[in-house]
Amino acid sequence: MNKRFFQSPYLEVFHNRRITATALLGFSSGLPLALTGGTLQAWMTVDGVDLKTIGIFSLVSLPYTLKFLWSPLMDRFVLPWLGRRRGWILFTQIWLILSIALMSLLSPAQSPLLLAVLALVVAFASSSQDIVIDAYRTDVLREKERGAGAAVSVLGYRIALLVSGSFALILSEYIRWNDIYLLMSLVMLIGVITTLFAPEPERVAIPPKTMQEAIVGPMSDFFRRKNSLLILLLIILYKLGDAYAGTLTTAFLIRGIGFSAGEVGTINKGFGLVCVIIGSLVGGAWMVKLGLYTSLLFFGVLQAISNLSFILLAYIGKSYEIFVFTIAFENFTGGMGTSAFVALLMALCNSRFTATQYALLSSLSAIGRIFISPSAGFLVESVGWIIFFLISTLLALPGLWLLFLLKKRIANLSERGWDDNKKLNY
Repeated sequence: MNKRFFQSPYLEVFHNRRITATALLGFSSGLPLALTGGTLQAWMTVDGVDLKTIGIFSLVSLPYTLKFLWSPLMDRFVLPWLGRRRGWILFTQIWLILSIALMSLLSPAQSPLLLAVLALVVAFASSSQDIVIDAYRTDVLREKERGAGAAVSVLGYRIALLVSGSFALILSEYIRWNDIYLLMSLVMLIGVITTLFAPEPERVAIPPKTMQEAIVGPMSDFFRRKNSLLILLLIILYKLGDAYAGTLTTAFLIRGIGFSAGEVGTINKGFGLVCVIIGSLVGGAWMVKLGLYTSLLFFGVLQAISNLSFILLAYIGKSYEIFVFTIAFENFTGGMGTSAFVALLMALCNSRFTATQYALLSSLSAIGRIFISPSAGFLVESVGWIIFFLISTLLALPGLWLLFLLKKRIANLSERGWDDNKKLNY
């Protein structure tokens, strides 16, 4: 019985080197983020750095937003070791190990400027690693593995955030912050070992021949496709309702319902994280049977419905049972939707320009949230929580409608994504 269960076609997709490498590289991708964010803020606070300086340090995260600007370099040039993608991954990982280790030699109070420079270097190296890991995952996974690959990548990434975030803060009670950063630089060796033994993509793509082609090629390639503007609009709108509801979730639970910060931290952040991971894995497994289009539609509908559970909580009030249900449902369906959405982004990339196209598409997906999120507080003040969550549910409908319009294009994405289908006048 158990043997047949683990041999199920839904789970068999997880059993290969490509998926294992994707999960461990997801861990490598997530580990540096907190070291220039929350963990660094905690270190600076404990070391007595003033709040103005700590606030200015938030600017070191800028490379994560602007990473598409130098992604063409990683499409154009191939380093002389480990292939087109793994060569760059290894380079950025060694860069990260050295930079994080150098941070461990400093004191935030005594050398804030030098520490800021090193934190910026780490953020630049980390965002560069993200570019090429996303490209490698897109290139190495087969069509049926994309959902599972997205799921295990999220799993590895989230675990890494716990290691360099929560675990690092707990560890600070027992050892020096400098030793924590040195330890984290050594943990990055997990990524190095993975890169050395990870498989090469089965499809060999010809890199752009010039920098001009590397910069212009990804955009011209994408916009030559039929309905390219609708595809871009779908990317912006698909998770908009889910993201809009999440803008004020913590404020709603604390101020709107009356749960304590500790309860919200335990249920919304802790239990919610577990549900996101499980939802991602379940979504990745179901995609093997459902396919890309059906998964996007089904998971997208569930994402929209999950926003309605907040209306139920707002109507009933402070109920721990409804609280747990709402957080579980919202995060579980959100994880499923993320698996399908990341699989869509991978399927849309031409293997010649994977690094640039994926970086651009993933950045584009945040545009809607960035522009609409500031209105959330004003909307709640005007119409209340129930109408706010109802509107967030309605915001999911345009993305689902676009998905329906593009059914043929998405359903026919082949194993090579757009590389083959663009010949079919898509």
